[in-house]
Amino acid sequence: MTLAGFIAYCGALAVAAAIPGPGITALVARALGSGFRSSLYMSLGLILGDLVYLTAVVLGLALVAQTFGTVFLVVKWLGVAWLGYLAWTFWTKGITPESIEARKAKGGFLSNFLAGLTLTLGNPKTMIFYLAITPTIVDLRTITVADYGILVLLTIAVLLVVLLPYLVLAARARWFLKTPRALKALSRTAAAFMAGAAAAIATRQ
Repeated sequence: MTLAGFIAYCGALAVAAAIPGPGITALVARALGSGFRSSLYMSLGLILGDLVYLTAVVLGLALVAQTFGTVFLVVKWLGVAWLGYLAWTFWTKGITPESIEARKAKGGFLSNFLAGLTLTLGNPKTMIFYLAITPTIVDLRTITVADYGILVLLTIAVLLVVLLPYLVLAARARWFLKTPRALKALSRTAAAFMAGAAAAIATRQ
């Protein structure tokens, strides 16, 4: 690949990632509800999901992904169910003053990581970018192992640059919300974001 090709890929990925969608709304909700660390774990799962699609495209599996659409449909609805559960949890249990303090958030690395992974794998916007747009930017016929390695590193770097500001701002906002009324509003907001992300994935074809 040429330098121009890598730059074009980075630009397209940055624009696609920055546009608010299920991934961004879910991350913001997690940052609001559980803080920076949990949302960072979720973002790592999101990034792995992107790398799965990138790898599939590079290996020429776009046709396979379209042929075995049932698999992606199952993953999609698993993501919807998980987000729905998170929304229900935030709405019913809410966020306590203790969870706003520097306390370990409920749910560890694995649960947050898997939530991000299933969310990305079931996100139609991500599917469209990698299975439809990326092949028009990256010449899959001439790509080498070294090119693939560079694309992986660029994908991780671009997504971190785009996602981290969302997480930092949302995580910092929660520290200013201490009163019961504010905590209730925060819980309902986080639940609404999660439910919105689930609805967006469920309704998109």
